[in-house]
Amino acid sequence: MKFLTIHGSYGEGGGQILRSTLALSILTGKPVRIVNIRAGRDKPGLRPQHLTGVQAGAALSDATVTGAEVNSLTLTFQPHRLKSGHFHFDIGTAGAVTLVLQALLPPLCWASRECRLTLKGGTHVPWSPSFHYLDRVFLPMVRPMGLSAEMTLRRAGWYPKGGGEITGKISPVSKAGLSPRTLTQRGALRRVTVYALSSNLPNHIAQRECQQAVGRLRTSLAFEPDLKILPLPAIGQGTMVMVVGEFEQTRVGFSAMGKIGKRAERVADEAIDQFLEFDRSDATVDRHLADQLLLYLALAEGTSQMATNSLTEHVRTNIWLIEQFLPVKFQIEGELGATAIITVEGCGYRGKTELT
Repeated sequence: MKFLTIHGSYGEGGGQILRSTLALSILTGKPVRIVNIRAGRDKPGLRPQHLTGVQAGAALSDATVTGAEVNSLTLTFQPHRLKSGHFHFDIGTAGAVTLVLQALLPPLCWASRECRLTLKGGTHVPWSPSFHYLDRVFLPMVRPMGLSAEMTLRRAGWYPKGGGEITGKISPVSKAGLSPRTLTQRGALRRVTVYALSSNLPNHIAQRECQQAVGRLRTSLAFEPDLKILPLPAIGQGTMVMVVGEFEQTRVGFSAMGKIGKRAERVADEAIDQFLEFDRSDATVDRHLADQLLLYLALAEGTSQMATNSLTEHVRTNIWLIEQFLPVKFQIEGELGATAIITVEGCGYRGKTELT
């Protein structure tokens, strides 16, 4: 059996290489050997959340795996068959469940029947998309492509205690596959919603976050922003402000985390600053969404295009990884840190048999 070798040190050298590799290995049936895993990080190798992703991917595909242990720098992964059913995975730390989901959702969309999923760990933690970003931004942007998934937050998991839980229901993609998306014009801004999320903290913190956010938005918008204060059940404490902008053709999200010693007003300002910077651009997707859409656009039938307000090394690395597995070639017009247009002619994925 010939293994495709993926260098985890390529580009930004982070966990996205591992997650995308797992998803694409299962989708294409190609066995892989990943070396120098997360070589670009302070603590290289597999961390608990990455190990959970490997174990979960193996459970989904009856994979044969070597090197699946914390701190491992090398992993081999040989999938055999994509399964359906109800899957339950617990990271055991505050590791992000949304990042584990990035490895699982693409293959689950091509399972033979509806799948149920339960993930436990961190749901609102630094350096990862929150559950609410997943639910209010990412999923609404991929549903028009033909992806059918619903996610529910059972309990929030904040750093460092974790203990959060999400459940999901994923239905198979139709036989026609995914449709492409043309995201070159965003249209008028129709709605802005400010979410003040918190667990086990005094009420005045979320109220101050909202007051600061709404006060700033009123000077920049031609309409009144919506406001949602959401207390979340959790075993730990935490707060987050998220701003979701809904344009005629797209939607974006920006967030900031609270922490001890950080004033509520500063948390709100950080999220608002990101949104206003995007609003001043001509982009159609935020930089995080651009990264998360890449694989689905590559799998779709036909030409897709999107404009991000800030091209990242994360995006370029993910593009490189996708091109190792799929017969696609992305085109990028723009420089790192600046607005860029990304175009791809999708491969029209219908199942691994068409790629092997």
